[in-house]
Amino acid sequence: MSETFQSAASETPAAFPVPDSLELAALLCSRVCHDLISPVGAIVNGLEVLDDSPKPEDRDFALELIRKSARTASARLQFCRLAFGAAGSAGAQIDLGDAQNMARGHLEDDKTKIEWNLPRVLMPKNRAKLLLNMLVIAQQTIPRGGLLKVDPIGEGEAMSFRVTASGLNVRTPHNIVDMLSTGPKSAIDAHAVQPYYTRLLAQACGLQVSLAPEADTVVIAAL
Repeated sequence: MSETFQSAASETPAAFPVPDSLELAALLCSRVCHDLISPVGAIVNGLEVLDDSPKPEDRDFALELIRKSARTASARLQFCRLAFGAAGSAGAQIDLGDAQNMARGHLEDDKTKIEWNLPRVLMPKNRAKLLLNMLVIAQQTIPRGGLLKVDPIGEGEAMSFRVTASGLNVRTPHNIVDMLSTGPKSAIDAHAVQPYYTRLLAQACGLQVSLAPEADTVVIAAL
């Protein structure tokens, strides 16, 4: 764990349970594994069908399942590498065009679309990681799908982001609001670690992430 994140974590009020560096790393690994279990399991199931069934229709189904699941697993791995992993040395910069491709590959599907209004520029690594984690949180507010609109705040290397989520049954998860604003109020598990990690990223960038409902949307902004 870098000194930056250790410092950011120490800013959380001592009354709240804060994971140490080893625990934070373990929780993030659990989160990544959770994201990959489903497509990897589907690949295994498809291979078992190929081994057990001689029927052409079953084999065609299995091959299509394997192809689709392999694409999903690859997209999630690439996204997680950028959003949660090192993705380059300390001080590295990330091309926002690459960040856009990773976000579309992981988050877009038949129900959810992304409107990306950011310029293609190089950004400090932690700011790019912050953006991707904000998108993950925004997706959780539209469980039935919808639109994730990404807009810039400011410009240049100091540019920050606003993500607006709109769709049917938009909701504001209260535990995520608390995690982003005041830090953990209960034990952090693999489900809660992602918004907590987003808060640490924002602190490392000298920013604060807010989540608030606006009309029929939820707006997540880093300021």
